[in-house]
Amino acid sequence: MNPATQQTWNQASQQANAAYMGERRQVTIDPITRLEGHGKIDIFLDKKGDVERAYLQIPEMRGFEVFSLGRPAEDMPQITSRICGVCPTAHHMAATKALDDLYKVEPTSAGRKIRELVYNAFMFEDHALHVYILGGPDFIVGPDAPPGLRNVVGVIQKVGLEVGKKVISMRRRVREMITYLGGKVIHPVLGLPGGVSRSLAPEDLPRFKETARDALEFAQFTLQVFKDIVLKNPEYVKMIVSEEYTHKTHYMGLVDQHNRVNFYDGLLRVVDPTGKEYAKFPVRQYRDYIAEHVEPWSYVKFCYLKPLGWQDFKDGEGTSLYAVAPLARLNAAEGMATPLAQQAYEEYFRVLGGKPVHHTLANHYARVVEIIQAAETMVQLCDDPEITSKNVRTLPTQKPTVGIGVVEAPRGTLFHHFETDDNGLITKANLIVATQNNAARIAMSVDKAAKGLIKGGHISEGLLNKVEMAFRAYDPCFGCATHTLPGHTPLVVRIFDAQKQMVDLLRQG
Repeated sequence: MNPATQQTWNQASQQANAAYMGERRQVTIDPITRLEGHGKIDIFLDKKGDVERAYLQIPEMRGFEVFSLGRPAEDMPQITSRICGVCPTAHHMAATKALDDLYKVEPTSAGRKIRELVYNAFMFEDHALHVYILGGPDFIVGPDAPPGLRNVVGVIQKVGLEVGKKVISMRRRVREMITYLGGKVIHPVLGLPGGVSRSLAPEDLPRFKETARDALEFAQFTLQVFKDIVLKNPEYVKMIVSEEYTHKTHYMGLVDQHNRVNFYDGLLRVVDPTGKEYAKFPVRQYRDYIAEHVEPWSYVKFCYLKPLGWQDFKDGEGTSLYAVAPLARLNAAEGMATPLAQQAYEEYFRVLGGKPVHHTLANHYARVVEIIQAAETMVQLCDDPEITSKNVRTLPTQKPTVGIGVVEAPRGTLFHHFETDDNGLITKANLIVATQNNAARIAMSVDKAAKGLIKGGHISEGLLNKVEMAFRAYDPCFGCATHTLPGHTPLVVRIFDAQKQMVDLLRQG
């Protein structure tokens, strides 16, 4: 742990003890860790030291919807990929699909398959990042382990140097696949309306096939690691299914024509808290089902099911909230699209007590199931003779008007909606990212975990980390999810002296 973070935990512990003594009533975790973006958690205690309310506050704000205005529509796959360095391929692909719709052009069969190959490679490597580096360390090295070990260093110490090398090497090789077709792995330039910018040369296909097969072996290895370290540990399983990490909401995800999980395309399927289908619709109807609510304490907007109306932050009967991401995708679907993933899917629900699964920490398990499908799909696409076709693009001929695209980002359903003038310049851009879809459920998860875990003002560093685990399971990207209403941006500036005492507060908004 670096000194600044250590100081944060020390301050939090001091505040907690002061709260227990009736001197202070607030604990702040700032910054929260192992996520994309920035945030903090404010925990308010009553006189007994129990939690009255915990808030996950996202103080950063990024205005991609605003500064996209006036830009050529064809720039959007590159502009939006800059939103996040962890999930650029998701934004790039959603924007590219929105351009397909905008120009009313269908990609060629080979162009679509290359997109799907790149996208499943991206899902694989991004999920692996979370399993081994971001969220997974809480289980691999333990939630109460020293903070300095709850990272890739601690993971390597736990699983061994050779396994650590395997993780790093596998992600590197898969990212090289993305770089080959996308030009760049962080900010790809693959997608064009009607197809892709480059084909896969036949002489390079054997290397792709070898990487895809090795990725599948690695995915199965990762499932076994999860079984050995997490599922064989009764305390971990007890924590996963505990009430502190459980919410009964709706669930949404893309499905194919057989209601199986699909990361790239399909219809949006929503099931209610009992698992019954609530809605199934194409992406162009998303505004009929999804609405956004704002709160004064966060720049993240909170999505809910529009026909049910905003019912506040509550789950169970009467809730209008829904979740996305791996847990939600498995709940919303009726199966996986590949055989080994289907086996893991069936075992997942057997182990966790049946469908639907409402346990937030089960996202980690669901993520491993999805890694298997991503790898199997890579193998299937590399074995498809059409994957080396040079017919990778249909040129658009129609004037752009409105385009809407959707993909399943690693952290959940991602919508891109663009409208243009007659010159193809953006007049409206609306992005609903995975973390916005999950935002209300994440807020409830942090609040519920804090209330269930913190009692009598006794707070350890490990307990605070377990509160963080409530949001970390969603693999959120707060940099992607922040928005503000038109007008000036609310701003609070706190001024501290050399003794770190606040001497002034300036507020705008």
